[in-house]
Amino acid sequence: MGLSDQVEVPKPLRFVLNWGRKYSLWVYNFGLACCAIEFIAASTARHDFIRFGVIPFAHAPRQADVMIVAGTLTDKMAPAVKRLYDQMPEPKYVISFGSCSNCGGPYWDSYSVTKGVDQIIPVDVYVPGCPPRPEALLEGIVHLQELIGNESLKDRYAERDARQPIVVGGGDPTRHPLSDPM
Repeated sequence: MGLSDQVEVPKPLRFVLNWGRKYSLWVYNFGLACCAIEFIAASTARHDFIRFGVIPFAHAPRQADVMIVAGTLTDKMAPAVKRLYDQMPEPKYVISFGSCSNCGGPYWDSYSVTKGVDQIIPVDVYVPGCPPRPEALLEGIVHLQELIGNESLKDRYAERDARQPIVVGGGDPTRHPLSDPM
């Protein structure tokens, strides 16, 4: 790769670089069902995404830093999600928003539903709920910003599978929402 793999960047410079990245996130929304309505609600003036440094609608995946998958992912739509994810520049992050994108939701037993977006692309933050409230998405974005703020240049381009995902509100994001309570 480059010089960043060979030399550790000084801490003050790393702080400035990460600060700039975490407060200028361009979001690419992959809204597939009712959770997309809550994403739109989170981007309105009432919840004010932009105060967190999040620009809600990137025009193309090549301009996006974060992909938010909101809703039921079908097997037929999965290749499109993967293709758009591959078009995003590094470093890239994914938020799985809602039970349907986390584990299939109420449609988990359908033959055509993918049992979680994490089977197709790596997920950094899970936001559970059916549908989750806009405040939960904002909390997930804050957790993602904390993750970005603590990254080093070496970690940024490391193997994505080595990262531990964050679950907003704790719990298991892959647990079926209609199953027995924990």
